[in-house]
Amino acid sequence: MPKVVGVRFDKANKVYFFDPSGFEELQAGDHVVVDTARGRELGTVASAPHEVSNAEVVGKLKPVVRRAESWDLIQAETFAGKEAEALEAGRTLVRQASLPMKVVRAEYSFDGSRLTFYFTSDKRVDFRNLVRDLAKTFHTRIELRQIGVRDEAKLMGGVGRCGRPLCCGSWLCEFMPVSIKMAKQQDLPLNPTEISGICGRLLCCLSYENDFYSEVKQRLPKLGRTVTTAQGKGRVISYDVFKETLRVELESEVIIEINASELLDRGERPAPPAAPTPQQIAAPAGHHEGQSPSRKRRKKKRSQQPPSEGGAAAS
Repeated sequence: MPKVVGVRFDKANKVYFFDPSGFEELQAGDHVVVDTARGRELGTVASAPHEVSNAEVVGKLKPVVRRAESWDLIQAETFAGKEAEALEAGRTLVRQASLPMKVVRAEYSFDGSRLTFYFTSDKRVDFRNLVRDLAKTFHTRIELRQIGVRDEAKLMGGVGRCGRPLCCGSWLCEFMPVSIKMAKQQDLPLNPTEISGICGRLLCCLSYENDFYSEVKQRLPKLGRTVTTAQGKGRVISYDVFKETLRVELESEVIIEINASELLDRGERPAPPAAPTPQQIAAPAGHHEGQSPSRKRRKKKRSQQPPSEGGAAAS
């Protein structure tokens, strides 16, 4: 089993595995410099060196280069302070080039060797000339990355309709698939403005309680079903998933609230099919009750006989 160390590059970003050879004493919270596909990056140890299964490691592990020094942290802080200015300058160049793109964020690498601009656009953008202009302005390596609206919300941050910081910007490391079926499962209004986040997509939190709703609803009778209670038979008109209670309208038009477990204790399950009677077992399928097969054959034979000699045929 390979030994890895988990490193995170931002507060709410995914944890990546690296080879900790020579740095087995690393602890969570330590700062390290690692090799990545984009070059050297400054990251924070999220999990100390530990063994994982082979299935959890994709490709060859890149190494931890060294522990971050004080100068690395000072550089990272210095260049982070220049990002707002770089963002404004980048937006100005985009406007001058009349490109259909929205620059969301500018991000320096920890040593200033690379400046990345994140942008959104509804169409493909030819930004080759823009890259040359940006390189002349900032005198460093330039990267432009197109992102989606959910990634934009994650980078920009903000406050959700719940009044708390966005999950994606504060702790959610990866986006989970969300479907309209989850909103239906939780009996939420299907109004897009009610179930969409500031990114315009379905709320990520729709997936948090979906499994719970699915499990409980399997134990509850469906709306409109007739059930038997201690007060008599009635029809289910609503239910509370968290309390697992039902509101039942009795035949007397009185509405009561009961616990769903009471119905289960009383055997409220689909009734099994009724056993066939002895007469149904004896009579072949398709024969009328009270009429024997021999009588039917005689009746059919008489109807097929030709008219008697001298008689008139039926019209």
